[in-house]
Amino acid sequence: MLNLTSASRMKALLVLLTFSLLCACSNAYYSTMEKFGVHKREIMADRVADARSAQEDGVETFESALEQFRSVVSVNESNLSKFYDKLNAEYERSEAAAEEIRARIDDFEDVSSALFREWEDELETYDNQRLKNESKVKLDETKSRYKKLISSMESAESKLGPALTVMHDQVLYLKHNLNASAISSLKAESLSLDRDVEALLSAMSVSIEEAERFIAELE
Repeated sequence: MLNLTSASRMKALLVLLTFSLLCACSNAYYSTMEKFGVHKREIMADRVADARSAQEDGVETFESALEQFRSVVSVNESNLSKFYDKLNAEYERSEAAAEEIRARIDDFEDVSSALFREWEDELETYDNQRLKNESKVKLDETKSRYKKLISSMESAESKLGPALTVMHDQVLYLKHNLNASAISSLKAESLSLDRDVEALLSAMSVSIEEAERFIAELE
């Protein structure tokens, strides 16, 4: 049997191998795209647009879910089973939207890191100091805008979990308590859901605006 130290080392090794494979796949993809004339800067622009679109879709999805969860106050006990099915579907749509948002942000981070590494390496190949300095300034400006954008994206992403957790708990509670007392309990929890989802929607709106500015500046 593996001891704790061996198990920890094995886990770390697996994480490192997985990360290495992902990096290799990403690098191979970017190299292939460059052979077709599509460079990392263009891929970055596409991916930030994808991340923005995923958040826009997420706003619509979470707004719809919040509206449905709020409507528990007017549900008749005899309709609770159907209402549960509706809320569960809204929760699953919200969970899928959250996964899409996370994936798109990860994709954007990946290509951005690759672009910045390449840019920094290529700075060292300049012979003309003036051109090198101008390129360095441009790199620093792009990095600064990127950091502001990714910070807003990560802020929005961090609020996905709390909103989904509240939805999950309410759906699960309703599943096992299809009666009038369930309605009363969910009413008491509505403020918590409102707070978490509204915080998420606000953060995503800020992130969407930052993404739009970033795209405009790239163009």
